[in-house]
Amino acid sequence: MFLVQLDVTVVNVALPHIGSDLRTGLPGMQWVVDSYTVVLAACLLAAGVVGDRLGHRAVAVAGLALFGAASLLCGLAPGVGTLVAARALQGFAAALLLPSTLAVVNTTFPERAEQARALGVWAGVSALALPCGPVLGGLLVTLAGWRSVFLVNLPVVAVAVVLTLRRVGRDEPAPDRRLDVPGVLAAAVALLALTYCAIAYGHSGVSAQTAGAAVVAVLGTAALAWWERRAAEPLFPPSVIGSSRFVGANAVAALMNFAGIGFVFVVTLYLQGVRHHDALSAGAMLLPLFAPLALCAPITGRLAARHGPRLPMLGGLSLGTAGAACLSLVTPTGPYAALLPALLGLGLGMGLLTASVVAAALRAGPPSRPGLSSGVNNTARQAGGALGVAVLGAIVQDPADAVRFTAGLRWAGGLSALLWIAAIVITLRTVPGPEDRDAAG
Repeated sequence: MFLVQLDVTVVNVALPHIGSDLRTGLPGMQWVVDSYTVVLAACLLAAGVVGDRLGHRAVAVAGLALFGAASLLCGLAPGVGTLVAARALQGFAAALLLPSTLAVVNTTFPERAEQARALGVWAGVSALALPCGPVLGGLLVTLAGWRSVFLVNLPVVAVAVVLTLRRVGRDEPAPDRRLDVPGVLAAAVALLALTYCAIAYGHSGVSAQTAGAAVVAVLGTAALAWWERRAAEPLFPPSVIGSSRFVGANAVAALMNFAGIGFVFVVTLYLQGVRHHDALSAGAMLLPLFAPLALCAPITGRLAARHGPRLPMLGGLSLGTAGAACLSLVTPTGPYAALLPALLGLGLGMGLLTASVVAAALRAGPPSRPGLSSGVNNTARQAGGALGVAVLGAIVQDPADAVRFTAGLRWAGGLSALLWIAAIVITLRTVPGPEDRDAAG
């Protein structure tokens, strides 16, 4: 988990250097991020089923090995096309890893309070990569160039494979689980087309490419809905889709990452493209956003264990809404102190949200299908992040125009605040509070 999350934030601070070295503009930089997250989101559900079928330990080891190979390809990429393709391969490898980590936690700690505390540790370890990423990425870019942010994964993969083989027990495979290949393909096409549509619109406005991508996204979504009603073992079983609690928790997870990951992308471009800070300085300036994520995650796990996930979710969403609204204070030449409230608000909000929204989704999902529950939750989060990068990147435009970019940054903050307010409403309506839990007990 540390490895997968590190590769999200460590890449962001390298983007301006990648764009300059490989001669690509904002759309190319968006695809360096989104080729990873789109493939990750599209393949997560299938990977969860594969983990259930083959055993999560074996799938995790395979994912680690493939992640290392893809990282090597990223580090050696001669052009942006090769880099985007290698990042997509990284996303596929990460899809094999993510559901397996959650499924192992879910099956190892079946008791709810114990499970919530374990999820706090899981979220804390993964969140620790977030403050490390900008600083480590900035240091690597400054000392050894942008390629080193990918090559640094290789020794981490080697250690992780050894530890997984030694410390993670074998789990019982369930060979009767069937993989819904048409559903996976339809979901991948729909998400890829929707992301392409947002990026193309930001680059060229309404065009034949934008309209074509929108049509493909609609057709892909319609095909997915049609097939899922007829599949013998669909990606989204009726028991899952029919649960308002499960759907609500995952909707909040998607909105959380839409604002969070999109925010990181545009703020990184602001610090380096508009304010012209070097990679290391920009990484250090992002610490008020990422440090609360690592610090709050274990505390959130204990809060969710004691009071249920609803209260920390509401607290996190409220803080995140305030932080997003504070982007209205940012100007092309203003002090860093004007950006600080937005960073702190979103960081504290995400810190309270991450573990609690995962706990809410796992509690609402079918107990016998941990791979499915974790796959759906991670899919929602990664799909939200991919769309956040595409949509917020389209709003802010190119950082070369500082005035226009900063005006777009304020609009992006307003949109994020509105979406998180919607997430508050969803949480109030679908996530049970302590009194509901006591009554059910």
